Amino acid sequence: MQSESETVETETTADNPESPVPDNDEKAGNDSGQEGDSTGKVKFNEFDLPEPLLRAVDDLGFEFCTPIQAQSLRYTLEGHDVTGKAQTGTGKTAAFLATIINDLLKNPIEGERFVGEPRALIIAPTRELVMQIAKDAVALTKYTDLNVVTLVGGIDYQKQQKVLDNEVVDIVAATPGRLLDFVRNRNIDLSMVELLVLDEADRMLDMGFIPQVRQVVAATPKKDCRQTMLFSATFTNDILELAERWAVDPIRIEVESPRLTTDNVNQLVYLVTTDQKYSLLYNLIQSDEGERVIVFTNRRDQARRLADNLHRNEVSVGLLSGEISQPKRVKTLEEFKNDTIQVLVATDVAGRGLHIDDITHVVNFNLPEEAEDYVHRIGRTGRAGALGTSISFACEDDSFLLPEIEQTIGMKLPCEHPPESLLVTPPPFFRPSKFKAESKSHGGKGDRGGKPGGGRGRPRH
Repeated sequence: MQSESETVETETTADNPESPVPDNDEKAGNDSGQEGDSTGKVKFNEFDLPEPLLRAVDDLGFEFCTPIQAQSLRYTLEGHDVTGKAQTGTGKTAAFLATIINDLLKNPIEGERFVGEPRALIIAPTRELVMQIAKDAVALTKYTDLNVVTLVGGIDYQKQQKVLDNEVVDIVAATPGRLLDFVRNRNIDLSMVELLVLDEADRMLDMGFIPQVRQVVAATPKKDCRQTMLFSATFTNDILELAERWAVDPIRIEVESPRLTTDNVNQLVYLVTTDQKYSLLYNLIQSDEGERVIVFTNRRDQARRLADNLHRNEVSVGLLSGEISQPKRVKTLEEFKNDTIQVLVATDVAGRGLHIDDITHVVNFNLPEEAEDYVHRIGRTGRAGALGTSISFACEDDSFLLPEIEQTIGMKLPCEHPPESLLVTPPPFFRPSKFKAESKSHGGKGDRGGKPGGGRGRPRH
């Protein structure tokens, strides 16, 4: 086994930095100790994976492993703990899901099982990412009888509890807060967890979720009695400390991208005043190119006000932010995917874990305060080989953020003043307001609803 101080490193490009589990658009591979083909790429069928999993992989069109998959599967399939450094979209989701499914299928539990006792636990920072992971897990378990359950805030607690109580669960994907609710109320027992995945650990650290994660991890078996996989976009001292605390001699795997942005996305910055921003956005949407647009703002009140103005100007628009209830968010995403709405106004809650094809434009109405968020935002377009456009508005309030963004992506962004035709004043508002602030009752303590007691020992119904 490789010592803790050794690190497996590989390099990949970011031709599609933010793709879903079908992250294998490049069909890329890397030397993982497997034989590989003549190009050195590693095929999934070179690993000793169960036939039902290989069938699902084949259905998804995977043939060659991405570098993070080739490198991590080499160790995780043997039961080693791993700390992986990789951006979202490099294929890490498929890597840890394949490891989980392989282990659960090859080591079935004999005898009676109980509800509320998952064998594998995946923790991720946002609802959208958790739901995407669960969707991918369902796709990869389609030829098995493994059961996948999602636990996220914003959805009625009792409904999620009913799903847990209905049958035994094998894989749980959850956000930290909602999972901790279930743990505290003893509606889920994590003492039987065999595999633990902490995805986007750096994001959870930034969002202040680590105290909650610590409590959840404490409810699982000791680290030498489970397999732990931690993935992060960065290896800060804090992240490495967490890995050492929660894993046993974790093998570090690093997938570095020489470029964080893709050649498939044409990036442009318009230098404007604050007062010109709305006119510019409206006219861009009305242009022939603005077929399917995501507009990012930094705050939920900005997003709500902007979506409302576009609606009043007769633009088919949806709103996605933390204050929108989960059922409405799911409905809005479906409408956007189905072209029922043309424009989606979102905060960075949509910057990760969203996988929608054919988005023509990403507009940064406000420059993101964190340079990394710029990468995640523009990764919404230019996917699966398609061409996309990213347009950022830089005004007197946020233009100072440009240098850090340029340093992060390793390139100079073209900056220019917009043509006068895009600054024409929009027509007067026609419709009444539609988007108003929602109450937070759906996300607070009132929706927990679970009674203490019940966790372990509840026989299957």
